[in-house]
Amino acid sequence: MLLQLALDKPQHFAVLSMVQDLVDIVEVGTPVLKRFGLSAISTVRELTPEPPILVDTKTVDGGGLEADMVFGAGATFMTVLSSASRAPHAAVGEHATEHHGWVVVDTITESGKPDLLPPGAAFPASFGYVAVHSPTDVRLAGDTSTGHVAAVARMHALGHRVSLAGGIGPKSLDAVIAAEPEVLVIGSAITEADNPREVAEWIHDRLKNPGHGWPWDANWMSS
Repeated sequence: MLLQLALDKPQHFAVLSMVQDLVDIVEVGTPVLKRFGLSAISTVRELTPEPPILVDTKTVDGGGLEADMVFGAGATFMTVLSSASRAPHAAVGEHATEHHGWVVVDTITESGKPDLLPPGAAFPASFGYVAVHSPTDVRLAGDTSTGHVAAVARMHALGHRVSLAGGIGPKSLDAVIAAEPEVLVIGSAITEADNPREVAEWIHDRLKNPGHGWPWDANWMSS
């Protein structure tokens, strides 16, 4: 199980230097991407040269152009909304292949629905995995549902690898580990902690992460 650290605020860049040896993927969250643009990607790469970078673009259109921009800036992954039509999925997939990048299909707009993916969903060869998570605003409004955790099994049954995100921290970690997503996405539980290093070490140890330190072209992403 790989650990992905989500950076959503400018001050989270400082946290990265404290925990970079404990994470497998660094996420440039949508808020910092909107605030700083492509420089957010290059800044993360300067701060930590090793882990792959996921850029949470939530692309719905203009896929080829956005793919060229983010992969050209150093990203390994970018997200496309599962609700987008097939054309942007195909465009991003084609350009991702040219850049040796990967596409993550983000199901955030379908959160809480029985079917997170459209019927007959077809994704390009550069498709990496499905992102399943509970949206931030839904959780802030008081929804404590764990449906996103249960959805991991449904995505596995369809043959997809899965990343899981949304309100994950020490209290929910046991249930999350039991769901066995390939990628666990954690943001504020680490970045907003009084001691980010201590929390990251504890989570890393619980995951007993066999992927830590792998080159990203190894094993499961090429299978």
